[in-house]
Amino acid sequence: MASPNSGPVGSNSGGVAPEPDQKFDVFYKDLKETEKRDSVLTSKQQIDRLLRPGASYANLNPFEVLQVDPRTPIEDIKKKFRRMSILVHPDKNQEDSERAQKAFDEVTKAWRCLENEGTRQKCLDIVEEAEAVVAKRIEERKKQLKKEGKDSRVDEDDPEKLKRSVYVQTMKLFADMERKRRQQEVRDQEERKRKRDQEIAEEEQKKAEKEWQKNFEESRVDRVNSWKDFQKGKSAKKFKGFKPPKHKAEARD
Repeated sequence: MASPNSGPVGSNSGGVAPEPDQKFDVFYKDLKETEKRDSVLTSKQQIDRLLRPGASYANLNPFEVLQVDPRTPIEDIKKKFRRMSILVHPDKNQEDSERAQKAFDEVTKAWRCLENEGTRQKCLDIVEEAEAVVAKRIEERKKQLKKEGKDSRVDEDDPEKLKRSVYVQTMKLFADMERKRRQQEVRDQEERKRKRDQEIAEEEQKKAEKEWQKNFEESRVDRVNSWKDFQKGKSAKKFKGFKPPKHKAEARD
């Protein structure tokens, strides 16, 4: 097979290789980049990527889960989701169906987040905030280096290192958002528990009052009869009859 940098077969007259076709070079480069990207789009590799240690943080970013640029059109994101969901679907990975199901759930969750315009915009806002934070940090560092009379070049002048810094900052922001969400969830659960405990206490109090009232009503007749009997006994004792005092006979000398 001819080298991609060689000319067409039979065109090498005089033993001098012609200049490489620039269009073909671009095509070949794009092809290799595509092959490189597609090489990780295998079922096992995707499952491993989505379930690797620490992936729970990376998977907070739906763009990272689906491996798409945050500004990718929604239709292209949908196509990527379909391809990836097929790759990690449990039916396609029956020898590792349990892990495949977990990976499939992560992919589906990411798509559900991005297919909604509102939540997709919130995720994009986080990415843009991360970019702004990194840009501000670079600007301040350059100013400080210049002030100290040093070379103002920084690591992020390298596009790959800049991309890495934005990636790390994006992860931090998504993690912070998740931490706040969980804290709020705990507070909500505690508030629901507090209200439920209060409702139970009020119900118990009402139940006790109702039971007391019931017992009070049921014992009313007994109390009334007891009081009447008491009154009768008291009256009989008090008015047994009048006995005039006895007078002693007057003594005579």
